[in-house]
Amino acid sequence: MNITKGDVQELRRRLKKTECTFGRLCGCYVNSGKQIVTKFTEQFSELEEDEYYKYLEIAKKTFSGTLGANLLELEFDRSDSGIEHQKYLLTLKDSKLANEELLDRLYEQVIEEYSYPGNYLIVVYHDVYDVPSKATSGEDQDESTELYAYCVCAVCPVELAKPALGYKEDENRIGARERDWVVGLPDLGFVYPAFANRGSDVNAVMYYVKTGRPSHPEFIENVLGCVAQRTAAEDKLAFKNVVHDAFGEDEEQADAAFFQMQKTISAMVAEREEDESLPPVELTAEAVSGLATEAEVPDEVRAQIEKSYEQVFGDQPPQAHNVLDSRLVEEGTVKAHAAALEQKWQCCSRSWRIRRQMPPTRTRTMFRGRPARSSTCACRRREP
Repeated sequence: MNITKGDVQELRRRLKKTECTFGRLCGCYVNSGKQIVTKFTEQFSELEEDEYYKYLEIAKKTFSGTLGANLLELEFDRSDSGIEHQKYLLTLKDSKLANEELLDRLYEQVIEEYSYPGNYLIVVYHDVYDVPSKATSGEDQDESTELYAYCVCAVCPVELAKPALGYKEDENRIGARERDWVVGLPDLGFVYPAFANRGSDVNAVMYYVKTGRPSHPEFIENVLGCVAQRTAAEDKLAFKNVVHDAFGEDEEQADAAFFQMQKTISAMVAEREEDESLPPVELTAEAVSGLATEAEVPDEVRAQIEKSYEQVFGDQPPQAHNVLDSRLVEEGTVKAHAAALEQKWQCCSRSWRIRRQMPPTRTRTMFRGRPARSSTCACRRREP
């Protein structure tokens, strides 16, 4: 991976009115029947203030998230189709969105491949960033290292506003508000060329997916011409299915083994977080087999896990933090602690009941060679 967290943050920090340099803004509105309702082209700097900030918010969202989780660095497929898609995206970028035919091609491809049942908006931005050189202290200098020209594309769902009451000024009464169509934040988007190591990388695309949503592999392959990748959410689910399927109908054993494997993965991730110099852990099929062995999984089941894992992930093993279910580990640890306390309480309670059932034993303490009075006797008042 060439794109760094710093690269993403550097571009995202510029998306405010005092620093934003977006030139042209284009887009089209698509209905649920996959028909284009309207198309538009605007100069970004000439937008009305409310529109300016809303479009800026949409663009900023495509730079949000975690690299390797919902921000993916995609590589072009080395087939003829992939090379042709790369040339097209370069031509679109170089046109500065002034070529309507190139834009129409993008809209048609998105409409063809984007699977969404409702209305949505396709928005495309063009920008040129004068990348400043960095001093050894890390501060920006006046000289620039290069001009980074790029396009941002975002696909946003458009949904009907929820019913609500409001004040109708012309009728001077409270009544139902008129429902209109509202543009939401992006479901997916991409930046091309990618910004990697503070420069343009024409061989890569930075791809954004809303957290928890599918990666839309058909979009990646047929619109961008890139090799599809899973998001962290998809990696996590695929890993869980591999482990549980290997146990068949024995769900209890599957849950126990999966939890133990997750605990080990959690420790591995925590170790890397403490020492940032260490590279992320890639979970190969061999590594997963080791996790299963450590979780005391039967050999037959372990072999099935390793085989299925190899088939599902192939030569693209996920990083450990992508398959880590932190919530499961946390909840499981809390339950185990509570169970241990419950067991300890039952043990103490049983011991207490046994002692109550035993007959009392009277012991007398010797005082100066004589039996000492009991506490009852010592407290008794002497008769005059």
